[in-house]
Amino acid sequence: MTAQTGPQEPPLSKERLRLWLRLLKASSLIEDELRRRLRAECNWTLPRFDVMSALSRSDEGLKMSEISKKLRVSNGNVTVVVDKLVEEGLALRVAVPDDRRANLIRLTPEGQTVFAEHAAVHEAWVDELLSGLNADDIEGMIRRLDHLTTSLEE
Repeated sequence: MTAQTGPQEPPLSKERLRLWLRLLKASSLIEDELRRRLRAECNWTLPRFDVMSALSRSDEGLKMSEISKKLRVSNGNVTVVVDKLVEEGLALRVAVPDDRRANLIRLTPEGQTVFAEHAAVHEAWVDELLSGLNADDIEGMIRRLDHLTTSLEE
């Protein structure tokens, strides 16, 4: 503090660091609670939910590498989840006609039904966890996070 200027504001770099830490904390708190609820109430893992979510948005199916890219995880992590889904009859592997080494992974009709049920429950949990935010809060945060994402992707 100087006599003429009053209290000094923290440098912008410090404020950006504080923002990053708060984003991490909020994200971790939400993710931890979703993991806990998926395990306790559905006997599922979050990676399983994420893989099925990616597959549910693709009628044609996805290659393992496409799932990995969408989820930003290794092929090995996806393979373990997909193997289990196939074993349980919730997903299937379909050969790619032009590439005999590749398979497309698709949800079976049963997998689609089971995922839809879990997705509805998941949405209700997220709604509950974020119920402290009003429509203006949500709109503003989405706009700002979209701006951040765009600047990071450039």
